[in-house]
Order: sequence, then C-alpha cells, then structure tokens
Amino acid sequence: MKLHELKNVAGAVHRKKRVGCGEGGGHGKTSGAGGKGQKGRSGGSIRPGFEGGQMPLYRKLPHRGFNNYEFRTGYAVVNVGDLARLDAAVTEVNVEALVKAGLIRAGVTMLKILGDGELSRAIKVTAAKFSESAKAKIEKAGGQAIVG
Repeated sequence: MKLHELKNVAGAVHRKKRVGCGEGGGHGKTSGAGGKGQKGRSGGSIRPGFEGGQMPLYRKLPHRGFNNYEFRTGYAVVNVGDLARLDAAVTEVNVEALVKAGLIRAGVTMLKILGDGELSRAIKVTAAKFSESAKAKIEKAGGQAIVG
C-alpha cells in the first residue's frame, strides 16, 4: 500500500454544510447561529467560566492543594521486545544507542526498560530503571541490566 492508494472508509467524508444559501437548504436566514445577541454575531463567543461580569464560581471557591506535575520525573520507556529488534551488531544499549536507532527522542536523560516482548541474545543494557520482568528477561538471555 502506498500513500496515493489510501482511501477513506465509507461514510467518513461528509459534504460541506452550506450555510446562508437560502431557506430551502435548511441553514438559511440565521445560518445556524440562532437569534440576535452576542452568540449570533460573527466572532461572538464567551470564554468558558465567564458569568456575564458576575464573580465567577471558580474565583469564589478557595484553591488549595499541590500538584506535582511540573516537578515530576519523566522517563522514556522502551520494551525488551524493542531491544530484540535492534541491529545484531549492537551489544551495548544505552540512551545514545536508542536515540541513534530512533526508539527514543534526543534530549532524553532518564530511561526505563519494561518487560513486554522477548529477548534471545545477550545485550548489556544501561538505564535509570528496570522493571522486574525486564531485568529477569535480559539476564535470562545472558545479558546485563546495569542501573546508571
């Protein structure tokens, strides 16, 4: 299959809604925007949470708590099965080798190896973390799982 041979699934493409082309088309007169007022005008939209100038509910209520999102430690994740598909010449796997192979993005510092898939050859793997199953599969194949 090539890009120029791709076809949409039946029913995926709808005809364009033609608004403002007369009453017979079903979208005439107000063109689906209802009556007059702010929401009937072009570009007339009200941002979420706006209550017409009244103090909005989300500003009335107290905001408490802490969110760890910006302080989290993000790991690039690679499965043991992905390591098995690497070139046979590769015997040592680390972040640089995986970036070169295209399995993770450049600039990643933390790597975690997960245990999905099988490994049949000995590979020396260096990563920040390993799952228990990944470590077991790597060592069973005769390789090394080095935390570093």
